[in-house]
Amino acid sequence: MDKIMNYEEYLDEVTTLITEMYDASDKAAIKYVMRAQASNFFTLHDETPSMRTQEQAMQDAKTIYEQRNKPQPEIFRK
Repeated sequence: MDKIMNYEEYLDEVTTLITEMYDASDKAAIKYVMRAQASNFFTLHDETPSMRTQEQAMQDAKTIYEQRNKPQPEIFRK
């Protein structure tokens, strides 16, 4: 069974996986994860610890990376 990470560890793991799986820079990966967090992508992960596993982190890294260039809600643009 996968180890359950705390919320901060989980976000760090997703960020790291994006850099490793997609050769993204640390800065870009952090931006993608922060954008996902701001759009409530991780809300269930925060509320449901069993979602914070290595396997789920890999799936989330893929999803976040694939959605990185989709338009963001106006309130999140700078």
